[in-house]
Amino acid sequence: MPSREIEFVSGGETVRGDLLLPEGEGPFPVVVMAGGWCYVKELRQPQYAADFVRRGFAALIFDYRRMGASEGQPRQHIDPWDQIEDYKNAITFAAGQPELDADRIGIWGISYSGGHVLIVGAIDPRVKCVVSNVPVIDGYQTMWRMHGTDRFRKLKAFVAEDRAKRTETGEHGYMAMSGVPTNPDDAFSVWPDNDVLAVFNELKATQAPRHEHRNTVESLELLMEYNAATFAPRLLDKPVMMIVADQDDITMWDQEIAAFKAIPSSKKELVVLPATDHMTLYSNVTALDYAAKAAGSWFDRHLKELPTVANQIVKYA
Repeated sequence: MPSREIEFVSGGETVRGDLLLPEGEGPFPVVVMAGGWCYVKELRQPQYAADFVRRGFAALIFDYRRMGASEGQPRQHIDPWDQIEDYKNAITFAAGQPELDADRIGIWGISYSGGHVLIVGAIDPRVKCVVSNVPVIDGYQTMWRMHGTDRFRKLKAFVAEDRAKRTETGEHGYMAMSGVPTNPDDAFSVWPDNDVLAVFNELKATQAPRHEHRNTVESLELLMEYNAATFAPRLLDKPVMMIVADQDDITMWDQEIAAFKAIPSSKKELVVLPATDHMTLYSNVTALDYAAKAAGSWFDRHLKELPTVANQIVKYA
């Protein structure tokens, strides 16, 4: 499939990505895509994009600023609102490309970006369709449940200590993305799970060499201030698919379903992947293909041929 490297400016930094195009003549509907925590654009996303391109959609995959091929300092600093702004600027870039249809823009996200696309879909009227995979919903509650009460108390103290050091020195502290410490007094990771560590190490070795398995400590602080659920009621009548893993104990399927129920739309669909946990979508290609096909079918229904204004009117019971 035809593709080209692209770049645009977001927050004063150069953001880089890849634009994948289907065969034929445009302008094509386009799906804007970015990844989750410490992702780079090569990490599994091209496999989702390939399904979309086969269906006649363009796919724009980008690295957030401070990640992968994009510019920005400090490296590996994850600010969710900067990432949301990067999504919006990617949409602006897509809307200006002659081979893309500015009136048919969808967004796709997974894990942390699964939450981001719920927010972007709620606040950006240019977005016509949303697919959210295993999203982070409430960062504070997620971290509490991931770490457990005693460890979470120590984690909050660790974050406060880093803030004090950062204020004094002006320098960011760093921590591991994932992994379970061998000693309870060892340094923290954001996602204390060895399955996450093993899968991301494998993906770094096989398809995403730019991935760095670390982030600033402030990234964790910002995660604990993050809540995508508050934006769900603003997704009024916007087509939203949420894909949930029924054994997800990392981004918490119950939080995801509660957010889905809060979306005030008849144009929404919940897909529950059976016998699947969060990391299965990265390690098991069959599960990934199922999620990609579900997302692709949603874009087929709600992005390929937009309804007329009269047909968009929905009556609620």
